[in-house]
Amino acid sequence: MKKIIIAIDGYSACGKSTTAKMVASRLGYIYIDSGAMYRAVTLYFCDNHISSTNPYQVSQALANIHIQFVHNPKTEKNETYLNGLNVEEEIRKMYISQKVSEVSAVPEVRKAMVYLQQQMGKKRGLVMDGRDIGTCVFPDAELKIFMTADIMVRAQRRQEELLEKNELVDIEEIIKNLQMRDHLDTTRKQNPLRMADDAYLLDNTAITIDEQIEFVINLANSRMIQSYNGTHK
Repeated sequence: MKKIIIAIDGYSACGKSTTAKMVASRLGYIYIDSGAMYRAVTLYFCDNHISSTNPYQVSQALANIHIQFVHNPKTEKNETYLNGLNVEEEIRKMYISQKVSEVSAVPEVRKAMVYLQQQMGKKRGLVMDGRDIGTCVFPDAELKIFMTADIMVRAQRRQEELLEKNELVDIEEIIKNLQMRDHLDTTRKQNPLRMADDAYLLDNTAITIDEQIEFVINLANSRMIQSYNGTHK
């Protein structure tokens, strides 16, 4: 069966990464967490005191940033490496979440990351989640999903994720952070978060993870058949 690209976009803490990972695993596809790439850049900016409003500093920083995804056989997960160091845990912390939308909005940063992402998808057979995957990175993706959920549900999910990493954050602080990120993501000038015209809406406020995985898998199988028959445009 012909392999396709599955682009999953949506708001923060909607479970995009969880969904994308499980769909990729079911299909035997490569999974790329585009959000982790922007978080890695944000970590580099924080560690090296890079101002996102200083074009020279941003340009110099991007020239020195190398991001890889390395498969960990113990956890069966891909982990994010920044310049040779495993930063998977560090980039998930709250202080990175508070700054990542600002860094992601920098045109030079988005241009560099989009280029890397497009290189990763040349052979197709890939699931990628983010904010502009279906609208900018892979506008020709055979399947596009746009995920959303009630903000309280999203905040509770994010709080649980942080607690698993022994980071206790008040729910109100998380809600404010999500609202801030939603605003920045949807109003930035370059490639703002929006639902592609040909995307399927997936509101997972009141459905289980298994139900949303089946939703995507069923659509993916249909798209693969259409691609094989040459009927998908």
